[in-house]
Amino acid sequence: MTEKINITNTQKIDFFKQMYTIRKFEEKVKELLPLGLIRGATHVYIGEEAIAVGACSALNKDDYIVSTHRGHGHCIAKGGRLKPMMAELLGKETGYCKGRGGSMHIANVGSGMLGASGVVASGIPIATGAAFSSKFLENKKVTISFFGDGASNNGTFHECLNISSIWKLPIIFICENNGYAITVPIKISTSVKDIATRAAGYDMAGTIVDGRDVEQIYEAVASAAKRARDGKGPTLIEAKTYRFEGHWIGDPQVYRTKDEVQCEINCDHLPAYEKKLVKENIVSAQDMENIKKDIENELEEATQFAKKSPFPDASKVTDDIFS
Repeated sequence: MTEKINITNTQKIDFFKQMYTIRKFEEKVKELLPLGLIRGATHVYIGEEAIAVGACSALNKDDYIVSTHRGHGHCIAKGGRLKPMMAELLGKETGYCKGRGGSMHIANVGSGMLGASGVVASGIPIATGAAFSSKFLENKKVTISFFGDGASNNGTFHECLNISSIWKLPIIFICENNGYAITVPIKISTSVKDIATRAAGYDMAGTIVDGRDVEQIYEAVASAAKRARDGKGPTLIEAKTYRFEGHWIGDPQVYRTKDEVQCEINCDHLPAYEKKLVKENIVSAQDMENIKKDIENELEEATQFAKKSPFPDASKVTDDIFS
């Protein structure tokens, strides 16, 4: 199903920049949360960056995505800027949601990032609705619905795949299968070995990709997006991945061993991709160091911006609330 697509050297460098930005952003979040600067449950995307970057890079700027409780990486990959993102996590007025959404409900509608949600599988019907609007308006926009392996066992997943297939909606369902639904391993929670095989039950295209391979993900999503724009309906893509951190920051992780986690970290896609680009002379080692330094400086500026930004005025607590 997936076509071989030419990926330029410029695109490959951009892939690395985005993945590195997400990684450093999430590491900064881990640093700020214990200081009390970020409040509430926080779920980082460390280890899964290639999925968001590969997928969102294959979309047009005006296409849509709907995220999950682990949505920082999706937001960045879909064009989110670091200053309003960090300000949102710190609950500040200058954040994308004016400090009212926080980590699990970050959104940036201007870039097509329609929001994240702390409720498992709740983004899938929102994404399906967005795809229906594109079908109705005939505007050729495509929607990606990101969700985890646990969400694939939720009724809304099956309902939305069914109606999307019937109506040939321009939507791509991307299951980020990191092996655990919070603490429950997929092997005891899910009836199939590969979630992508469920596509057959809804007469739609389904494929499995390596969640560590940003180029493979890009190719799969680009092919699926073309199918969607051509009126050929939805695609279910399962990206096999692994989260290096717990389900949330502070998770005791008693459900998996340290050896298992370390084995996955040893296969970290980010330094591997960096080495690949340098080895293939796509970017020099010195230029790569400059790229990383520039991103780290940008992140520090965003952090200072967020810290200095004001909290929302308590008198406006009900502003922008529609239900």
